[in-house]
Order: sequence, then structure tokens, then C-alpha cells
Amino acid sequence: MTPVVWLPGQKQCPHMREDCGKVGHRGTVHDYPGFSPSVDAEAIRKAIRGIGTDEKTLISILTERSNAQRQLIVKEYQAAYEKKLKDDLKSDLSGHFEHLMVALVTPPAVFDAKQLKKSMKGAGTDEDALIEILTTRTSRQMKEISQAYYTVYKKSLGDDISSETSGDFRKALLTLADGRRDESLKVDEQLAKKDAQILYNAGEKKWGTDEDKFTEILCLRSFPQLKRTFDEYRNISQKDIEDSIKGELSGHFEDLLLAIVHCARNIPAFLAERLHRALKGAGTDEFTLNRIMVSRSEIDLLDIRAEFKKRCGYSLYSAIKSDTSGDYEATLLKLCGGDD
Repeated sequence: MTPVVWLPGQKQCPHMREDCGKVGHRGTVHDYPGFSPSVDAEAIRKAIRGIGTDEKTLISILTERSNAQRQLIVKEYQAAYEKKLKDDLKSDLSGHFEHLMVALVTPPAVFDAKQLKKSMKGAGTDEDALIEILTTRTSRQMKEISQAYYTVYKKSLGDDISSETSGDFRKALLTLADGRRDESLKVDEQLAKKDAQILYNAGEKKWGTDEDKFTEILCLRSFPQLKRTFDEYRNISQKDIEDSIKGELSGHFEDLLLAIVHCARNIPAFLAERLHRALKGAGTDEFTLNRIMVSRSEIDLLDIRAEFKKRCGYSLYSAIKSDTSGDYEATLLKLCGGDD
């Protein structure tokens, strides 16, 4: 049996069951008991085919099944009706609700690949989306995303990143996209001391900055290892690594390295901050909101909710309620899983 790798911020399953680890014990969405793909496919078909769409049935089924179960519904739907569920949802729904429902029936790696493509398409690149996806996915997820990207677009993710970004930012993104970050939970004290000294020598102690050293250490070491390195760094420099990065680096490269530091410390807190930004201000950033709610619903959305409340003083549920409406709101609230 493969050992479970617990993500930073993820509570261990008290039963130490491997399947708990896989679906993400801190998620709001779990496998639905008594699941039948054929029953669900038929119910969805009826909800779509009738006079007017039965949105309640669609929302109820697609938010209460895990993604693995939704993929079985997709297969069953295609076999029974010779139509792609995704296409039927697209032709029957519209706007943000449509985007969210299509996201729910998309395999996670394909969903992330499409989000990456969208963030690099057209005039201007959405660097924040690129940073968020590449810093919060595990090495295994990144390998699956790269594979899905090539399958869908017949181009490598690395090639598109290379053509849309530049300089040290590009180098660091490509390193992350390779999916080579160490995922061991063991911390090597000597390595932490050594890396902290290297970072200090490459930045604070140097006239000019050796950006490659920052990229190498921050993009390849495990998150528990980095946390220890940041403690050692503070001992050496009397400064937090964040302050040194802000002082030594700039632009999107600085943003990326700060994101890695925040993720190493606490991924749910980093994503809670992203959700806060997506939901505050004049308009809602649905692109970010959908991505986080869908991609983290089976991993750590309970922890993200707790961090959101801690940071904002009000719940994620109430923020979604006041910022969205209709069937789109209803779907997001179901994914959110409760008001705390």
C-alpha cells in the first residue's frame, strides 16, 4: 500500500485510511454513498431535457458526488445518450453557472490545464492564476496537468509558459511546471542550515542578487523543509525571508517566490487570501472563485474556510452569499459545505 502524503494544513485521518488521504480528508465534497452512475445520468438527462431546466437536480447531483464519481456519470451519460454531458450542459446553461457546472464534470488535471491555458491566452497573461496553480499543486498533480495539457492542446505546457513569460519568472515557473518538488515529510536540519546560508549569501549579503539560487531552493525543496529553512534564515539574517525577497527582488518573480513562501507556511491561508481578493471590491473574480472552490473542494476547503473566517472576521459562505446570486450562488454554497 502506498503511504499517504498529507498536504500542508491537512489534518490526518484518525483512521489512517488511505482512501481518506486520497479524496482529501479536509474537503467539503466526498464520495456519495449508494452511488449509481446510471441513476444519476438518467436524472441529469431528465433535468436537461424537460421544458425548462431542473437546475436544482443538476446542482444536487453534481455537488454531492466526488469528481471520480462525476467521471463515471460522464461515461454513463455518453454511453446511454451518445452525447457528451459537458456539451449538453453548455447548450442548456449560461454564464457563470454554466462555467461552474462544466468545471465540476471536468477531470481535475484537465480542468487545471484549461485554467492555465486561459491564463496565458489572448492579450496579456494572468500571472496571478499561473502563480496560484503552479505553487499549490503537488509534483504528482503537476505531472498529470502537463500530460493533460499536451493531450488537449498538442503543445507542451513548458513551451506555452516560455512564450508567454520571461526572465527569472519564466525560469521559476518552468521549474515548478516540471513537477520536481521534493514531497518528503522528513526535514533535514543540516540542509536547512546550508540552504538558509545559501539564500542569505545570494541576497542580503551580496551586491546584486543570485536569483537562480532562490529559484533552485524555493522551487525544489519540500514545504516542511522550506519552513525549517525559513526559521534558520531568520536566525542568520535577523529578517524574515519575505522581507528579504521584497527587498531583493521585484515584479512577478517576487510575487511568485512570496507565494511559494506563503504556501510552504500554510496553503489554505494562501488560498483564503486569494478568495478574499476574488470576492471583495466592485466585481467578483469568478475565474479565481470557481477554480479554488472546484479544485480544493475535495482537498482542504474546510481549512480554507477556517482561514478565511480568521482573516476576514466573517465566513466564506456569507461572502459568497452577498457577492453572487441565483443558481451560481446555490452551487457555490453547496460546494462551500456550510456557514461557520
